[in-house]
Amino acid sequence: QVQLVESGGGLVQPGGSLRLSCAASGSIFSIYNMHWYRQAPGKQRELVATISSGGITNYADSVKGRFTISRDNAKKTVYLQMNSLKVEDTAVYYCSQGIAYWGKGTLVTVAS
Repeated sequence: QVQLVESGGGLVQPGGSLRLSCAASGSIFSIYNMHWYRQAPGKQRELVATISSGGITNYADSVKGRFTISRDNAKKTVYLQMNSLKVEDTAVYYCSQGIAYWGKGTLVTVAS
């Protein structure tokens, strides 16, 4: 049984930083590509960042230079370091493994 649990969301002011974590269990974590998605109210879910099983990263244009995805295979955890946060980054952030499994999300609110 694969389970993904996100944590680290919260309220932050514009320009601030947060680090999200996604802890995985029930799989051989190291063989999967991992992803962070987000969904803002009234908008479709969008892919924010990807890290491959080999450590190759990709980012949405809207977060390039501000967000960093990383993984620790020993801890079966993927991270999203978010810097220089903007109001438009407000969303529920979801972790996904491969193409089949999703966490339940963690809310990030960027507001003054």
